[in-house]
Amino acid sequence: MNEFTLPSSMQKSEKETLLSQLESLIEQTYSVEKEYIALTSSYNQLQGLIKQIIEVLPNALWVLNEDGSIFLHNSEAERLEGLLALVDIGSKEAEVVFKERSYLVKISAREEKRIVSATDITEQKRRERLASMGQMAAHLAHEIRNPIGSIALLVSSLSKRAAPKNRPIVEEIKRSLFRVERIIKSTLMYSKGVNPKIAPTPLKRVENECKEAVDSYSYTKPIEFFYELPDITIDADISLLSLALQNFIFNAIDAIEESEDESGKVWIKCEDEGGFFKFHIEDSGIELQNSERLFEAFYTTKTKGNGLGLILSRQIVEAHGGKIAVQNEPKRFTLTLPKNSHTFSSSSSSLLT
Repeated sequence: MNEFTLPSSMQKSEKETLLSQLESLIEQTYSVEKEYIALTSSYNQLQGLIKQIIEVLPNALWVLNEDGSIFLHNSEAERLEGLLALVDIGSKEAEVVFKERSYLVKISAREEKRIVSATDITEQKRRERLASMGQMAAHLAHEIRNPIGSIALLVSSLSKRAAPKNRPIVEEIKRSLFRVERIIKSTLMYSKGVNPKIAPTPLKRVENECKEAVDSYSYTKPIEFFYELPDITIDADISLLSLALQNFIFNAIDAIEESEDESGKVWIKCEDEGGFFKFHIEDSGIELQNSERLFEAFYTTKTKGNGLGLILSRQIVEAHGGKIAVQNEPKRFTLTLPKNSHTFSSSSSSLLT
């Protein structure tokens, strides 16, 4: 490499000035280079921070270039690959259904970039829909309750006068009315909420109420019922506890009705487990269908019912401070209730008078 030499015609003072200026320029160049390196490092750190921020966002996020290509996106956006193609980039807000889920998409422009976010609103829309359905169902239940009450009175009067050959028909009408009245009661209770009145409750009385309800329930196959409720008194709301158990028993009956077997069995047990009572309901009917949706309001896989029985039973159990567990093999529903205060012996049932 040729060495840089100053022209010989330059004065010494001029040479010194020029060299000084060159040294200053070199120092400034080094300084600019350091600032550039520091600025690049800061930019990279900022970009990494931005990526971390958008990564922790619960919604999908895309940053698009002016030509529509993706400049930046998070992992949630990767998971929803294909959703962006359904979005009208020219709009500001829209609802998009993608893979059976609903998303609220919002779009904003920043200089030459567009920011697109997609938030899953499926559960929100489901709650809104259930609230609307609950209000409508409660209104219908109110409207239906009075004429059903009148029909029940007429049928009761008719059963006393009907000829023996017509009494099976009257009894079937009674069972149908029982089902309608039960649907009305469940709908109104679901819409108003469950408020238990805890009192000493003999389990044998609960058992009798369940047996009476089963006698009023309509089914076609011969079914054996095995009640194993101890002769004790527990703290509970007797009407609500009976209703919850009946819902599970009726669910068991319907499962047997839908099975290919010509008959079936239902077991209702209660076990004392220290600080809790556990009620088990088992049956020989068909396996559970969509067990993850069993306690979803207005959802049912059966031809009978309105989809409120099991969720209402769960509300009743939870209102008692308990919980419900579902088991597939063997098929079993378990209602766990805490001992609120004392367990009374059968001899103390006179406390209810």
